Amino acid sequence: MLVSTKEIEVRYAETDQMGVVYHANYLVWMELGRTQIIKDLGFNYAEMEKDGIISPVLDIQASYKKPLHYGEKAIVKTWIEEYDGLRTSYGYEIYTEKDELAVTGFSKHVCVKKETFRPISIKKYYPVWHEAYEKAKKQPAEAY
Repeated sequence: MLVSTKEIEVRYAETDQMGVVYHANYLVWMELGRTQIIKDLGFNYAEMEKDGIISPVLDIQASYKKPLHYGEKAIVKTWIEEYDGLRTSYGYEIYTEKDELAVTGFSKHVCVKKETFRPISIKKYYPVWHEAYEKAKKQPAEAY
């Protein structure tokens, strides 16, 4: 399983009145993590969009464990949790620079034609991308 890493410097504008990262910014950081894992696999999401294909979020979840503050670094780890040729679920862990777990989460996506919002088969439209995702995704636990 491929785990991609993206380091982010926490900016002042990303914090709230309490001086901690505002919760919605973690969702933006998850997007940066998705972009990074796609890049690490050798692909470019912007190129897919040029083909008229987009990948909307179907579901997203975040569980907050420890706050991050302005001036600290966040380390976003991203992996492909599930992939079936149509839908993709990404897993996330965001750590402090002291390697403390700050956030866990996941997001689910599907690729659709921008004009119709009808789902497409990644396997059919992007077979090389499909193969890379199959190889990179989290392997199911073996039954005992």
